[in-house]
Amino acid sequence: MEREPGDVHRLLARVLGIEPGELPAVVAGMAMFLLLFAGYFMLRPVRETMGIAGGVRNLQWLFTGTFIVTLIAIPLFGTVAAAVRRRRILPWTYGFFALNLLGFAAAIHAAPENAWLARAFYIWLSVFNLLAISVAWSVLADLFPASQAKRTFALMAAGASAGGLLGPLLGLVLVGPLGHGGLMALATVFLLGSAGAAIWLQGWRDRHPLDPTEVMARRAPLGGNPFEGIGTVLASPYLLGIATFVVLLATVTTFLYFEQARLVEMHFPDPVDQTRVFSLLDTVVQTIAIFTQLFLTGRIVRRLGLVVLLTTVPVVMVGGFLWLAVAPTFAVLAIVMVTRRAGEYALARPGREMLFTVVAPTAKYKAKNVIDTAVYRGADAVSGWVKAGIDAFASNPAVVAVAGAGVALAWAFTGARLARAQGQREAANGSLAKQD
Repeated sequence: MEREPGDVHRLLARVLGIEPGELPAVVAGMAMFLLLFAGYFMLRPVRETMGIAGGVRNLQWLFTGTFIVTLIAIPLFGTVAAAVRRRRILPWTYGFFALNLLGFAAAIHAAPENAWLARAFYIWLSVFNLLAISVAWSVLADLFPASQAKRTFALMAAGASAGGLLGPLLGLVLVGPLGHGGLMALATVFLLGSAGAAIWLQGWRDRHPLDPTEVMARRAPLGGNPFEGIGTVLASPYLLGIATFVVLLATVTTFLYFEQARLVEMHFPDPVDQTRVFSLLDTVVQTIAIFTQLFLTGRIVRRLGLVVLLTTVPVVMVGGFLWLAVAPTFAVLAIVMVTRRAGEYALARPGREMLFTVVAPTAKYKAKNVIDTAVYRGADAVSGWVKAGIDAFASNPAVVAVAGAGVALAWAFTGARLARAQGQREAANGSLAKQD
């Protein structure tokens, strides 16, 4: 028998805008993301430096390699998702990634100057990043209905921002005594801790079931075949809309990422200075994001609706790209980049994940994984080559900036349509529940 929430418990829940009984789950969700992102962001500046070391003009090859490896990972994940219990998909996935990390730690400790090993780690971390985060959000979309998601998702995402803030600081302090291999070993510990928090969340939902059948359903495998997620996406206009949203998001991100790499290489030729710049940008982004997630995002979606979460960042990026077109400097890029990333973490990402709360369990894991990994990395690869092609024919950065503004405008339009469709699905699901 669980104790009634105390006064402090209720006060904290009121400040955060949630129900008192949801506070333990929010804390566990924050811990899951904090540990996951702390490990990732501890290694991210190393990845960025490795990417520049191979030459900015070759980044599109790394993006293409990442996309190919992502295509290989999809059926592997689909096999796991079909065979193991639904509640065990995340622990199995994270356990596999933990073994990978330990392997890289040993290899890089033995051959720290190996260029191909560095490229392999760049690609692996890029695939791991999207897949691990996608699975974590799949668990939350599986455990929380849309009504609870509007209160809790942004708060849990604050754990990601806290991890994104802690990770670069840990990397900065520990890279000297531990080296890159030591950081990878420590990231393995964080990853396993994140899996532990996800397992606790499953237990919390068992103790607070939405209906009597859901506990047993999560104990059963999803079934199906390894490629089922692709067919599910293609058969659903709603999921295709989410895929389009992700393609446009990734295109905006890639255009800015390439421009960031070009300007950082130009202004900071020393790799150590490059790592410091990336770490500083990460710190600023996460500081802004965590404040917004804790105190603003949940209230925004409840009072103004999901459409605000899905359209604010794209609309701001239209203005940001136009600003870059007339003032293509590192200072302007830094402001636009920080705004985009902080806005994505605090607004667009929680909003995007809320879209999956109104789909079937198979779509929450398999189709979502396809969208979050293959679609995202495919858009990365294609937009990377498009950016390289534009640069080859028009050396003026303003051309890419204007093109980016057009993509951002389409992104905003897609977000508005998805918000409307999600509301219709949520209302329909509520009507069915009342009939039952």
